[in-house]
Amino acid sequence: MVRRATARRYLMCPPTHFKVTYSINPWMDPGKPVDLPLALAQWEDLRDRYRALGHTVEELQPHPELPDMVFAANGATVVDGRVLGARFAYPERTAEAAAHLEWFRARGYRDIHEPEHINEGEGDFAVTASWVLAGRGFRSSPLSHPEAQEFFGRPVIGLDLVNPRYYHLDTALCVLDDTTDSEVMYYPEAFSPGSQAVLARLFPDAIIAQEADAEAFGLNAVSDGRNVLLPQAAVGLFEPLRQRGYEPIGLDLSELLKGGGSVKCCTQELRG
Repeated sequence: MVRRATARRYLMCPPTHFKVTYSINPWMDPGKPVDLPLALAQWEDLRDRYRALGHTVEELQPHPELPDMVFAANGATVVDGRVLGARFAYPERTAEAAAHLEWFRARGYRDIHEPEHINEGEGDFAVTASWVLAGRGFRSSPLSHPEAQEFFGRPVIGLDLVNPRYYHLDTALCVLDDTTDSEVMYYPEAFSPGSQAVLARLFPDAIIAQEADAEAFGLNAVSDGRNVLLPQAAVGLFEPLRQRGYEPIGLDLSELLKGGGSVKCCTQELRG
């Protein structure tokens, strides 16, 4: 199958102030220092790869007191030009939500919703052609799902995360082609038995990740419909992706993994 890439717009935030001084997920260890110049170089490589593929990358100004702003996917979800803001679960990241909404307002977005219920943006919302897949269990409230459905006017399908190492949906599932409702890859063991059954029913032809590739954050990936940017350590996903007509592009974001994030966590998509 010949797959076609489509031009995308992304929002990213440089890791100028990135550090791990607290722990709000199992990957974060304040005892492990961050090599900031290396983190910045790895982030710039990701940004430059997007641009080389023909995509537009907008940049959000980092704030010195918000070290996790580099994980821009968590700041909002944009579908059809409509912006659903974030409401963070932990106080350490609360102020990021306002920084994101300020960016959108300054650029003329008018259809913006400040949420009542906790959601961490594209960390727990993944968009297909018709649906919004929505994670819950660790960092997003189940009440955020009907709120998103009402705002976006799309069916929201709730999925329960049960393994704390996969605390956001974007650590356990990746939409490979958002022009369809059929192309994803995911790690079943991150989900409850009922949610595994839902995923098997919705996506019978999904690429199923093995534990080693999920542990390498291989599902924290971004696809433009042809090119799939993912951690280079997730070697077991490369051949299955090629067999489906995708072009995997491996990157090293090992410094950012110290904060519990990789390719997708650094990338918010501006849809519409």
